[in-house]
Amino acid sequence: MKIALLGAESTGKTTLSEALAQRLRTRGHRVETVGEVLREWCVREGRTPRPEEQLPIAQEQERRVHAAAARADIVIADTTSLMVAIYSAMLFDDGTLYHFALERQRGYDLTLLTGLDLPWVADGLQRDGPHVREPVDALVREALAKAGVAYRVVYGTGEERVGNALAPVLELLGERPVSVGGTRWKWACDKCSDPECEHRLFTGLK
Repeated sequence: MKIALLGAESTGKTTLSEALAQRLRTRGHRVETVGEVLREWCVREGRTPRPEEQLPIAQEQERRVHAAAARADIVIADTTSLMVAIYSAMLFDDGTLYHFALERQRGYDLTLLTGLDLPWVADGLQRDGPHVREPVDALVREALAKAGVAYRVVYGTGEERVGNALAPVLELLGERPVSVGGTRWKWACDKCSDPECEHRLFTGLK
């Protein structure tokens, strides 16, 4: 099983991927996490990539996921090439990576989108600012919808967020779901991509 974690900056993808992996390991699954190649690249080079460097980063992200899938029962990707494609389109007006990225995205068994309900935190070269999060979130939803890729949005903090991410994974595995503080994930509505509307709905279910 391959699980993709997508989301704007500072929405807790890395923390969630590690916590989710730990929960699944305690259930006896062989789990590997694949970190964000873009972040690693920025740290190594001390800068953000240029337009011509985007595709190799996207390709390396998917190569690592593919390699991990050969070793583990479950792979959790702390982002996929789709995020590289989105940032490439936003920053350089280059949408050529979408075809590659969405083709790979269809190969994931579950796509989770991290909600915008966590506070923004500055974190090195990649952090563009809180004003970028909503546009990025909207672009992720738009790309997935156009490609026909189903996804679930995960809200909550701490253990609640982890539990809300774990529930659909266990559903796919056919295992007993966890009990969480509120039902704060749901298949994305194909007619409404307004995150504020969605967030109010989920909050009301608590």
